[in-house]
Amino acid sequence: MKFIVSSSALLKQLQQINGVIGSNNVLPILEDFLFEIEKNTLRVIATDLETVMKIQLDIEAKDSGRVCIPAKILMDSLKNLPNQPLTFDIDKNFGIEITSDNGKYKVMGENPDNFPKEPPADETSAFTMTSHQLLTAINKTIFAVSNDDLRPAMTGVYFELDKKSLTTVATDAHRLVRYKLMDVACPKTDSFIVPKKPLNLLKGSLPDNEDEISISYNNNHLFVNHGTVQLSCRLLDARFPDYKVVIPAENPYRMTINRQDFQSALRRISIFSNKSTNLVTLNISGSELQLIAQDVDFSQEGSERMSCQYDGEDISISFNARFIIEMLAGTSSDEVRVELSTPTKAGLLKPVEQDESEDLLMLAMPLMSN
Repeated sequence: MKFIVSSSALLKQLQQINGVIGSNNVLPILEDFLFEIEKNTLRVIATDLETVMKIQLDIEAKDSGRVCIPAKILMDSLKNLPNQPLTFDIDKNFGIEITSDNGKYKVMGENPDNFPKEPPADETSAFTMTSHQLLTAINKTIFAVSNDDLRPAMTGVYFELDKKSLTTVATDAHRLVRYKLMDVACPKTDSFIVPKKPLNLLKGSLPDNEDEISISYNNNHLFVNHGTVQLSCRLLDARFPDYKVVIPAENPYRMTINRQDFQSALRRISIFSNKSTNLVTLNISGSELQLIAQDVDFSQEGSERMSCQYDGEDISISFNARFIIEMLAGTSSDEVRVELSTPTKAGLLKPVEQDESEDLLMLAMPLMSN
């Protein structure tokens, strides 16, 4: 079996799926790409048993066939080759000879029959949205996903489907992000939890444009199709916490502040905070916000004052500065509104300007300050 492919085109496509391959694989064959050649088309598949990703590109080939090629050595060699046609020649024992303009490279492949089968897309429900919409939904929520394996439901993003909208939610019990898209029509009211890894892979492979993406799902798997890239992943089999009961119905005190100024001040002040808690106290009175951080163990302290618009009683409340900084990075609005009630109740953070078709709400639990 023989085929010819452009080195740069192959590298570009393989980079999109290389992230699927884990570092501690239970089976050696999971460290390989599966190459499937059929009528001048090459399909390459990578899997870690939970997530499967496929790409497709045009090649020159006279015959069809399949072979598994070790991913690391192939990626390393492609990165160091200039753009040129490469000829792959595969013998019946899965030995692979790669010929470039100036060189010949040999590598031992594996039997493709041993490569894990991908999950069947049976009894699925489907809907479409644009690539930009899906990327935005991922970017606005994924940073709040928990890394705690003892709470598996929180280690992914919760997708809540409705006939008129799509809501994505992520929480790690210290903060919560809810992002709602009003102009996505789903087939029925439903919900599922998508793990963090496949969402990060989609972030790296989807273009930020208006391309239409097809999303389908069944009880166990999610399937995402965009042009030549396809991803399927196992959904988390867990029950997502009832996030609606956490969101306070009434937070009467409201502070409006410039997002970038607030973010910059928090970055400066958090340098002086305790490294384990990142605790920064916000003292709000009148039209002034004072930020204070200290680390008693190292006798460090920092404080800054900045102006804001505030409607409410004077309040002193503490938060994890890193969480607030990440939340502020999750919105592009010039100004944000912080809604508060008491120093022990959750604070809400919302963008002042946002599109009519979307609704972003972020929540942070306060910390107890000494």
